[in-house]
Amino acid sequence: MDTITRRRFIQMTGAGAVATAAHTLSIEEIANAAISRPLPLGTPILVVVTLYGGNDGLNTVVPFQDSVYHTLRPQLAYKDNQVIPIGDGLALNGAMTGFKSLWDKGQLAIVRGTGYPNPDRSHFSSMAIWQSAELNASKSGWLGRWVESQPEDPLLAISLGSVLPPLLAGNRRSGSVLPLGGLKVPGGSLASDCAKLSITSPQDDRLTAMAARSMRNLFEVSGEVTPILKDPAPPASDLPTLVGGNAGGDSNLSAQLEIVAKLIAAGSPTKVWSVSLGGFDTHADENTAQSLLLGAVSSSLSKFMSQMRSTNRSKDVTVLVYSEFGRRVRANASQGTDHGTSGPVFLLGEKVKGGFHGEQPSLNNLKDDDLAVTTDFRDIYAEMLESVLKTESSRVLANWRSKLSLVN
Repeated sequence: MDTITRRRFIQMTGAGAVATAAHTLSIEEIANAAISRPLPLGTPILVVVTLYGGNDGLNTVVPFQDSVYHTLRPQLAYKDNQVIPIGDGLALNGAMTGFKSLWDKGQLAIVRGTGYPNPDRSHFSSMAIWQSAELNASKSGWLGRWVESQPEDPLLAISLGSVLPPLLAGNRRSGSVLPLGGLKVPGGSLASDCAKLSITSPQDDRLTAMAARSMRNLFEVSGEVTPILKDPAPPASDLPTLVGGNAGGDSNLSAQLEIVAKLIAAGSPTKVWSVSLGGFDTHADENTAQSLLLGAVSSSLSKFMSQMRSTNRSKDVTVLVYSEFGRRVRANASQGTDHGTSGPVFLLGEKVKGGFHGEQPSLNNLKDDDLAVTTDFRDIYAEMLESVLKTESSRVLANWRSKLSLVN
């Protein structure tokens, strides 16, 4: 398999580079669109959460009753009183109390052993494969290709942050980005000059026309969302209260999801949201670092789902949580783990079929001393396209159809 370098991974965004620069949205514009053309109730919404760095699946969904797990990780394995049992000899990491509450409601699905054939342990290769949904890691992302299959709308798919992730980059059109701090477009004479650049001409070549359209979209999208962001987020009223506030701490992921919750509640005409959290490359002192990160993921998402339940959109939202690979089965000498292969993928929502899906990789049947891949990640993507985004998966995934049933 072609190994993808950091340079090539960055180049993957090149297909949508012009659109990325111009499709930077302001919250004002999204709020204006929420007022003028709100997403109809009942329209499914997909929220994609990327965990960068390679999350250790064995210490996330823990085979705590398997003696081999304790043998191969003598200092790293969790004891029975450090985890949250959920059945089948498996348990959630002890920091994931929010996910346990969703599990008990039947609103958390765990797809086990997820990966792809002939795994590549490079961060850049593996993330490029996951985000493109192609084993040769094409320049377009799977959701970027979905964007291109839909009527043009710069608010259709939005990533929180300053850079468009490759998964939203298409060959001709891409999703948009929303900086956490918001965006102020130029004013005065500079705005007039930029507006002139947005005027197309029959003589324009493809790149010039693309730039003009992107500039036009930028100004169309810059308007009136600040009032929405100044309003309080939907309440997470069904979470336990701790020291005067909802249980769980703040994190960058929490800040991203807070904005997503406000805009979904306001009616933003957005069907796909992308958020992310880094730091999962736990080569040393894994238990402390990973538990903090998983606690942030669990509390942020359980709060987000609670906020959705306080709106009229709770049945519309499905959340997909993934990382580029799992970690090695054996602990390393630094009480961490090195790059591995398969790991669990999580789905959250009122319409997901809660429980376990896919086969748990056996610790007695390792492949090259690593976990086997028992579920192809493209099966999950195909199910998201078919059941959530109501799009024929073969249009996006090169004739791939899901073998899973994850959503009611």
